[in-house]
Amino acid sequence: MSRTELAKLIRERRAIKKGYNDKKVTKETVMQLLEESIWAPTHGMRQPWRFLFVDKDHLPGFAKKIAATYPEERQENRENYLNEPNAILVVIMETSDIPKQWDENFGAVSAMIQNFWLLAWEEKLGIVWKTNPHIYDEKVKEILHVKDNEKIAAFIHMGYFDETPEEKERIPLADKFEVFKG
Repeated sequence: MSRTELAKLIRERRAIKKGYNDKKVTKETVMQLLEESIWAPTHGMRQPWRFLFVDKDHLPGFAKKIAATYPEERQENRENYLNEPNAILVVIMETSDIPKQWDENFGAVSAMIQNFWLLAWEEKLGIVWKTNPHIYDEKVKEILHVKDNEKIAAFIHMGYFDETPEEKERIPLADKFEVFKG
């Protein structure tokens, strides 16, 4: 019995953290992938996401501003780090004072990011979902015009790549699964 194409894609997908080549990640490509990705499940059709795209041409200025929020001794390191990918997609999530809605919104955003990741992988566009300390920094939120009822859910680093990372083993499902017996 052969695996479906989707199941194969899910297993083959990797996080591409470095080793990006020079092929440009365009706004049009990202928007095309997002057009499909936003069909993720979203409770109450809240669609609690918005996006900020930073292309390679604007990455140096973006990296400098974000890195400046770090202590001086870490700024150069952070600036270099933020300049590694060929583009960054900032995913901004609508929050809620109601814990249930907050969880539902984060679940929807996570599902949307997974959709984006799989669709990008299908196009040979490598991505990795980053949650570095700067996504929680109030100064970064200010720089990126994140509203009071929003949070940065991810900096998605993107770039085309030549070498696929090796598969990493998963903990066997049997070690993580049990049946409720009352």
